[in-house]
Amino acid sequence: MALNTKFLATGVGSMPFLDPEQALDISFKYLKESPIWPQLPQTGLLEQMDVQYSEGIPCINIEKEKNRIFVDTSGDYSDVFAEFYESYMTAMDPDEGNGDCSALAISSQYSLGIHAAVKRLEALGARFPFFKVHTTGPCTFALNTVDENKRAIYYNEEFRDVIVKALAMKCRWQIQKFRPYADKIICFIDEPILSAFGSSTYVSVERDDIVAHLAELIEAIHMDGGLAGIHCCGNTEWSILVDAGVDILNFDAFEFGESITMYPDSVKELINRGGAVAWGIVPTSEKINEQTAEGLVTSLNVIIDNLVGQGVEREKLLLQSIITPSCGTGSMKTDDAEKTFAMTAAVSKHLRELHNF
Repeated sequence: MALNTKFLATGVGSMPFLDPEQALDISFKYLKESPIWPQLPQTGLLEQMDVQYSEGIPCINIEKEKNRIFVDTSGDYSDVFAEFYESYMTAMDPDEGNGDCSALAISSQYSLGIHAAVKRLEALGARFPFFKVHTTGPCTFALNTVDENKRAIYYNEEFRDVIVKALAMKCRWQIQKFRPYADKIICFIDEPILSAFGSSTYVSVERDDIVAHLAELIEAIHMDGGLAGIHCCGNTEWSILVDAGVDILNFDAFEFGESITMYPDSVKELINRGGAVAWGIVPTSEKINEQTAEGLVTSLNVIIDNLVGQGVEREKLLLQSIITPSCGTGSMKTDDAEKTFAMTAAVSKHLRELHNF
């Protein structure tokens, strides 16, 4: 069934606030059909993008004085690996798994936003059409995180497999946590590192491996009926996301809008199988102060017209579109961040009125 999201407004993840309640006020005020739980990186190390999802992963060490995590591969990790894989199979085995992914739960120590959001939803007693959650992607996590020798843990296949499976469980745990409060849960896999795919820095990273790792998380998301999105805030080979089986492709359409027009066949494939494009057309920088909803809609229409001119069916593309900020707002000034969410809502409203949705 096609995702007839009709320019639905949702967010990416991070916010610059220290108080989760303030962040939730923004989320529920402007993202009325698909609020998000806020990641709050300004509160400290444990809410940084990769660190937030490291809880429960074997051999992770947190060095607060250096503001980083690393994976210690120097000792005998056979027992902790055995324990991890046992919990993984108990939860994730397609035939006999019980689906309980709480072994990789994200505690309130690592996420104020998740637990505050659940309390807010319980208090509201409402059910939303969508609710959006998010997890750092396996490629970004494993290429950003190093071992004790400062080598990216991605290049250690044993640990890379553990990371992929741990993040898959974190996706499922979030979906299960929020499922009582929405008809559909959207889970974004955040992969900013993919903007560097093909560069000399990551020349040994294979395309097929990226597709396989993303597909593993997407399959996990689908196990609980979730919708799998992938967010990349730079330019990348967009066909990778489609080949991995993603439901929603989210990208920075403000700065890199024309990059998607180089992949009309991939967009066509995504749309024809019922997926959606999440246009990050609202900037997450000081440029937000220079924008109008009408101007951003005009910019987006140029990109859409280009894709339509290359064979993407207009009506399907319009129906199966989502509006988001171009990236997270975690590094913005708080006033500018709120402007970004207000503009996201305004662009969504303008497009719906324009197309009679």
